[in-house]
Amino acid sequence: MAGAAGAGLALAACGVEGRGGKEKVSSDDVREYWRGKARTGRLSWANWPGYMEDDRATLKAFEKANGVKVTYKEVIQESAPWFGKIQAPLAAGQSIGFDLMVMTNGIQLEKCRRLGYLAPLDHARLKNFAANAGPGFKNPSYDPGNAFTVPYVSGITGIAYNTRYVKEEITSIAQLFDRRYKGRVGMMSDSQELGNFGMFAVGADPEKSTPADWEKAAARLRRQRDDGIVRKYYTQDYIDAVSKGDVWLTMAWSGDAYSLAGPDVEFVVPKEGGTIWTDCMCIPKTAENPVDALALMDWLYDPANNAPLTEFINYITPVPATRPIIARDAAAATGSERKDLERLSSSPLVFPSAADLGRLRHYRSLTQDEEARYQKIFEPIAKGS
Repeated sequence: MAGAAGAGLALAACGVEGRGGKEKVSSDDVREYWRGKARTGRLSWANWPGYMEDDRATLKAFEKANGVKVTYKEVIQESAPWFGKIQAPLAAGQSIGFDLMVMTNGIQLEKCRRLGYLAPLDHARLKNFAANAGPGFKNPSYDPGNAFTVPYVSGITGIAYNTRYVKEEITSIAQLFDRRYKGRVGMMSDSQELGNFGMFAVGADPEKSTPADWEKAAARLRRQRDDGIVRKYYTQDYIDAVSKGDVWLTMAWSGDAYSLAGPDVEFVVPKEGGTIWTDCMCIPKTAENPVDALALMDWLYDPANNAPLTEFINYITPVPATRPIIARDAAAATGSERKDLERLSSSPLVFPSAADLGRLRHYRSLTQDEEARYQKIFEPIAKGS
């Protein structure tokens, strides 16, 4: 979130001024999109698994408070396949069957923004966002002025290590490249995640990186691979490996480390930096019920509405005022529930320190030409080529 300051773009009373990919999005553009649109009392939401309570309590509370019926489907498993599914209808100006979707900042979200697939947000109707979003969640580098997106949750990519096997404190990305851990290091296969850590390793800021930085980082990552230091390039299954000791230290996501790791696993934001990624709420431009979707987005920025969701998801909330609410919930609870909520309200993985936030960077925003070059440099590493 730190380092995410955009190009000095300010929220306007009737919309935002911000980059819109092919062209700028002005307040007039925002007014034009929303002119004549009204609530319908229904909306359909596409999200990732594990991002809503099993009993859908948050959705039920929104429906009761707003008189809107929500159809909620956990249909997003990975960013690239999801983009592949929605690209053709959006390019043709057709509905994708959803009024709200959650996409991770990165290549696919940037494509949606650049190609004009997303509705420009009317910030006059996002007053809870304006009042309660943490400063690090406003005006991000991947969407200046929050012109098209607002955060749903964020997470940190750092290092998890098993203290049964690693007898030193892990503080540096350089330790992922240490020959002492040959065959015991896990890295992520995702090209943006892997590329970011490669750039941290060579002293480059991913958000400001150049193709020369990418080449240097890739060379460092290839040496790590070719020297046999990496046991495996992981997608989702690394946390079990580090908990069991198949790998001793690995790139890891903060939420996994918080919720799924064994008791001997520690998580750290390296001194060189870590990645802050954000799963963003956005509205397809062809949405049939965009006003209802916008209402839900803003409703979730009321701390009282967001706190139960944070208690379930355990990732970084964009609404820091949930913390005292969770602390009060902990004080009122008993037994294991009280212990869990106390841990949550004090966890640096859910409420990171200012020092940790200061070391975090987003993925590099890529143009179409840059994306092709970036992928050509980093994708072959995890594939062994």
